[in-house]
Amino acid sequence: MLLAEEENDPESLQEAASQALMLKKKIRAISLEIMLSDKDDSSNAIISINAGAGGTEAQDWAEMLFRMYLRYVERKGFKSKIIDYQPGDEAGIKSVTFTASGEYAYGFLKSETGVHRLVRISPFNASGKRHTSFASVFVYPELENEIVVDIDEKDLRIDVFRASGAGGQHVNKTSSAVRITHLPTGIVVQCQQEKSQHRNKDLAMKVLKSRLYQNERRQQEEKMQEIHDNKEEIAWGSQIRSYVLHPYQMVKDHRIDKDVGNVQAVLDGDLEPFIEEVLLSGETNHARLHKNY
Repeated sequence: MLLAEEENDPESLQEAASQALMLKKKIRAISLEIMLSDKDDSSNAIISINAGAGGTEAQDWAEMLFRMYLRYVERKGFKSKIIDYQPGDEAGIKSVTFTASGEYAYGFLKSETGVHRLVRISPFNASGKRHTSFASVFVYPELENEIVVDIDEKDLRIDVFRASGAGGQHVNKTSSAVRITHLPTGIVVQCQQEKSQHRNKDLAMKVLKSRLYQNERRQQEEKMQEIHDNKEEIAWGSQIRSYVLHPYQMVKDHRIDKDVGNVQAVLDGDLEPFIEEVLLSGETNHARLHKNY
């Protein structure tokens, strides 16, 4: 590039700039590949979104996040499947759990675990006041069948109930929905999207195995944390990202201090600028992400 500038050769300068950009992209891709080296990173991901306190506002925000992640999953070429869906009382959703299937789905999405904050003019308030809503996102690796997680049947309470929904074809007239409670840990999972009770139970058990596996890993990493006590912790209630729609428009990731002004693009699934920067910054190590989750 310096030779092209000295010779005042525009074509050579343009070619050198193009090659430099390609090299930069290759270095970035290699760096991302290095960061996705955890044994679970290549797994499919299980994503759970839960509305925070605040009723309809928070439930609407949870649904917006759900749409955002579905768009991101589609952009990455992953496939999604809903495992459990709890509609809101008036609008939005109380919670949703779904899978993202594809190469390194968990590796990319694991950095989204945390509390997400929305600031906007409330569409549900006639006075037009600004409102802040919260929703939490949890991401777990989906375990394959050959990965053994020891679950004792006597430690499980299995309840069946009728699936809930917005009505019509979504309402199941039989008690096919399944809720499984793991008594020693208090972990509760449920599935109601399939018509078959047996299929719902299989899917719920798959989620439970992933949750128990991640819970065990967290406990082991907490012991290591005592040694590496200089590492910053992410505690429950701390927000990882804020989405501001009023009085200005900006999405800010508080972990890497990165701002993006095009909020609509982010809500439409353009999460690469955040996810890749967080990965490259090393902020996704499990000792931090799953602490207190």
